[in-house]
Amino acid sequence: MKAIRFHKFGGPEVLALEDIELPPPGPKQVRVRHTAIGVNFIDTYQRTGLYAVPLPSGLGLEAAGIVEAVGSEVTTLKIGDRVGYCSGPLGGYAEANNVPADRLVKLPANVSDDVAAAAMLKGMTVQYLLKRTFAVKPGQTILFHAAAGGVGLIAGQWAKHLGAVAIGTVGSDDKVALAKDNGYAHVLNTRKDEWPRRVRELTNGEGVPVVYDSVGKDTFAGSLDSLAVRGLLVSFGNASGPVPAFEPGILNAKGSLYLTRPSLMHYTRTAKELQDTADDLFAVIASGAVKIQIHQRFKLADAQKAHEALHSRATTGATILTP
Repeated sequence: MKAIRFHKFGGPEVLALEDIELPPPGPKQVRVRHTAIGVNFIDTYQRTGLYAVPLPSGLGLEAAGIVEAVGSEVTTLKIGDRVGYCSGPLGGYAEANNVPADRLVKLPANVSDDVAAAAMLKGMTVQYLLKRTFAVKPGQTILFHAAAGGVGLIAGQWAKHLGAVAIGTVGSDDKVALAKDNGYAHVLNTRKDEWPRRVRELTNGEGVPVVYDSVGKDTFAGSLDSLAVRGLLVSFGNASGPVPAFEPGILNAKGSLYLTRPSLMHYTRTAKELQDTADDLFAVIASGAVKIQIHQRFKLADAQKAHEALHSRATTGATILTP
């Protein structure tokens, strides 16, 4: 079968389409024939070595498709089932992949494969961020960075659905309208606005109880400055690079702040947690409160171009590959 592989860490140019042999699924595995493949920022971290993986390696943690074969000990799935996964194993950028059965979720009939591949990792991330890492309540004002990105567009809609007032940040003026159309009451441009000051103004000087920050290095200091006393900074990504080292005392100086660095994998450790999280996402999509927007589509063979688009910061919404 065809699969994207890389043999050294680096830029998008290290990605290559290769012919590989996929062995039969193991006793507890299922072979999934992919119909749509999710592209996420974590893929770029693994490709560059920021999150090092053993080389040579496949890439991609998220895909949707059809069960093509099942291992001898699998009883929960059968050939022909529509399924998706978003926490690996690596190898989603391929025509098929062998996946542990307990890492797969069943897809409902009212969610297409394309939407599932575009929404699972991003949408399930939003689910745990807004409902478990910090349980957003009606009337609260929150700050969410990268509001026009794939996670950000889902978060703005879902936060509004929960009754929150969402402040979003974007990196250019042409993304402001998109963010506002997706639930954000206020949208600030981090490249020109004095956004921490504006956050204070929008909250009558108090700051927000929570900041969701997937940008990292470029927004970390401003995120701390945007928080209310005893506020929580949820640092869940590094799009601009890793957060620099800092003295813990700064959290005290700025108001006895809290900091957490969560990941979806720790919020979906069991098969039940995984399916429950997915079901909550699929339900809010089915209700119409959250609409998944796929703004970029590439062929599997064009994975390099997909990564170049991500790095350009020009993408909005979700990006998928098709085999």
